[in-house]
Amino acid sequence: MNIPPTDPDALLARWRRFRESRNTALASDYGWLTLTSFQWLDNRPAAVELVPGLWSTGGATAFLTAAAPDGLTLAATGEPVDGTIRATLADEESLLWVHYGGGDGRQVLVELAMRAGRYAVRTRDSRSPVFTEFDGVPTFDYRPDLVVEARFLPYPEPVDVPIGTANPLVDGVHRSVGELVFRLPGKDHEFHLQAEEEKLGALTVTFHDETNGETTDEWRKVSTARPRVDSRGNRTVILDFNRAINYPSAFTPYGTCPMPVKNNSLDYRIEAGEKEPAIF
Repeated sequence: MNIPPTDPDALLARWRRFRESRNTALASDYGWLTLTSFQWLDNRPAAVELVPGLWSTGGATAFLTAAAPDGLTLAATGEPVDGTIRATLADEESLLWVHYGGGDGRQVLVELAMRAGRYAVRTRDSRSPVFTEFDGVPTFDYRPDLVVEARFLPYPEPVDVPIGTANPLVDGVHRSVGELVFRLPGKDHEFHLQAEEEKLGALTVTFHDETNGETTDEWRKVSTARPRVDSRGNRTVILDFNRAINYPSAFTPYGTCPMPVKNNSLDYRIEAGEKEPAIF
């Protein structure tokens, strides 16, 4: 059901604080807006674009060989890379590994990542125009009618659902812990969205809706607090679509962000939350 109205000025002020925090987080140093490449590593030492050195993978381990004049330094310590260094990651892990470039030698931060069982590097350039020209994500106006109560129906056990990602060469898995069941204004049927569990029991749903490809990116996500038990014994959450946000893949072609599971598509125009950023 729809949430009973409360002080509209307080709700609007709270949403504006959320938006300020969101834009500040996106504009962080070496964040998603600074990505400038995604490159798979070969099993033989080879150059990659935008960064000096020779990069390779031996299966479970990644290697970087460089000389001190190349200007590469370890991100964690600032020590120059002179010789061969190595790192080992588990699948889906990342390591902010080395710096390079600019007057201070720190313009570019190189991330080592393990995706779909393969090593890749992503460059994060602090002078990327997407980052330096960012002035906030466009959003719809606040919609109090798209703040709804949802029942959480947990599964007996989490279910791993294979999914695609923003990178066609990387498959993903959605660990569904249950469904959020709710209604939307003007519709006479209930909607069901599969949810993933985040820290401290919070829930996140990744969804399609009928604005995708027009005013919004191909999919978005929205998070809730931990479910609470109401007076009727139902586990409920507040699902606020004004807090629907883009995945990093909306801002960069170098993301490997998860797509929604097959059934997380709404026959509804969710004209709330973040719009598609006009950056490409």
